[in-house]
Amino acid sequence: MIESLFVLSPTGKVIIEKHWHELIPRRVVDYFNDQVSKAMAEGEDVTREDVLPIIASPKYQLINVYRDGLTYLSPVTKEVDPMMVFEFLHRIPDIMQEYFGQVSETVIKENFVTVYQLLEEMMDDGFPLTTEPNSLKEIVPAPNILNKVVNTLGATTSVSTRKMPHGMSNLPWRKAGVKYNSNEIFFDIVEEIDAIVDSTGKAVSCEAHGTIQTNSRLSGMPDLTLSFVNPRLVDDCSFHQSVRFNKWESDKVLSFVPPDGHFRLMSYRVNLPSQQNLPIQVKPSINIGANGAKFDVTVSLRNTDGKPVENVVLTLPLHKSTTTLTAQCNVGQYMFDPVGKVLRWDIGKIVPRERAPVLSGSFGFGSASSEAAANAGYNIGVEFLINSHSLSGLKVDVLKLFNESYKPYKGVRTMTKAGRYQVRA
Repeated sequence: MIESLFVLSPTGKVIIEKHWHELIPRRVVDYFNDQVSKAMAEGEDVTREDVLPIIASPKYQLINVYRDGLTYLSPVTKEVDPMMVFEFLHRIPDIMQEYFGQVSETVIKENFVTVYQLLEEMMDDGFPLTTEPNSLKEIVPAPNILNKVVNTLGATTSVSTRKMPHGMSNLPWRKAGVKYNSNEIFFDIVEEIDAIVDSTGKAVSCEAHGTIQTNSRLSGMPDLTLSFVNPRLVDDCSFHQSVRFNKWESDKVLSFVPPDGHFRLMSYRVNLPSQQNLPIQVKPSINIGANGAKFDVTVSLRNTDGKPVENVVLTLPLHKSTTTLTAQCNVGQYMFDPVGKVLRWDIGKIVPRERAPVLSGSFGFGSASSEAAANAGYNIGVEFLINSHSLSGLKVDVLKLFNESYKPYKGVRTMTKAGRYQVRA
């Protein structure tokens, strides 16, 4: 079971505190913040995302999820399935995103009452109860101006802030009686590439993590079957609870009654072969001298099916002893952070068959630190986005509708973007 929940701000302060059993003292949060600080101090390249998702304390196992600058922390003392805890912790910001449009410290503080009402309905005696947005919206109303004024002033009103569910179907994720003038459903296939590439351009490791985000605007109680051109490309799949898993196991098709609105239909992983042509190639060259170094970075396109690559950004963390930097680029603009010692090159959009972006320059460091700077490893972080492109090759084939007489419009978009993408210089 889940005993307690703490939602922490980017500075580690408690924003939300909820206990379903005995009160867990806040000093466990202080211990957690100390462990996070120690982990991040172990290396210059260690970020908050690299902190272990489970940290052991003398009395608790601290299960934590970090999203959008906020930490969702659940200390547990008894035997519990950690994946259940992780799934619930991820579901909390998903629900808040559905209610408030965005999730931040300010948004949570502006909607304290609604957030606590949601937590009360989502968990019963330490076990997840109602976690579907459609069901929750029938119980806890979305915030509006009247509710905010009433909650702020603590006044009484004839408008109930908690309503009993009505119009619910026998499927907890879908309301009954849904009607639309135009019946349509949209699928967004989004793939993130996690890769480590050596200085010669060869992929040391490479895999793609994909999700199929869905927006359903269908009337009645539609029963859908979605098939793919090449479903056996994907591995390690997880599905929305509406998906009939046995149908996927036997026929590799998705059979489901969709929730109304936005939801994640499926997530998956694809192991890409080492000889896989990555969409973008970065060729770095760093020559270390006695008191400084010269560098050149060239970016070129490879496997993009003729599509332009957008939002291209390269980040090069330099050694902490770096004092000066001069550079020039033929495309985009660069910025050097003298405090964080990070060089950021914002290229923007790269179109096939146009000139290759090049950044060249030099940086200096103190003579006392020349040996340490020479032996330091330099890794370039790469960000990019390619619309209408799927690196894995996964494609939607046919959508069939049962249980309703109309013919829905089906829209499919694909997108490939960089996840943890690093190039060793």
